[in-house]
Amino acid sequence: MCQNYLKLKVNILAMATFDDFQKLDIRVGKILDIEDFPEARKPSYKLTIDLGQEIGVKRSSVQIVRNYKKEELKGRLVLCVVNFPPRQIGPFQSEVLTLGVPGADNECVLIQPERDVPIGGRLY
Repeated sequence: MCQNYLKLKVNILAMATFDDFQKLDIRVGKILDIEDFPEARKPSYKLTIDLGQEIGVKRSSVQIVRNYKKEELKGRLVLCVVNFPPRQIGPFQSEVLTLGVPGADNECVLIQPERDVPIGGRLY
């Protein structure tokens, strides 16, 4: 039993390297359009996000319906992982992962820059 506990503890404490972090391409995007996504299992929106000239316009499925109304999302800056493979979510292909953290109610709260910054900027 003690040996299994030690293995578990080692797995929990596994450290990522700076090189691991640099493999992620996280960019600032601007939400251009928001659509309902009634086919999703959990309440979701389909976002169209401009990620700048280098990346272009991409789409993302997000489970943020409980914290955001569609009209308050348009024009908002968000952070997105742009180098994950696309993910099929029902009839929709999500091309980027829009980042968020759990709020007090455990519902997603979007991560955004604290200031107005150029879209397409890479997180470092």
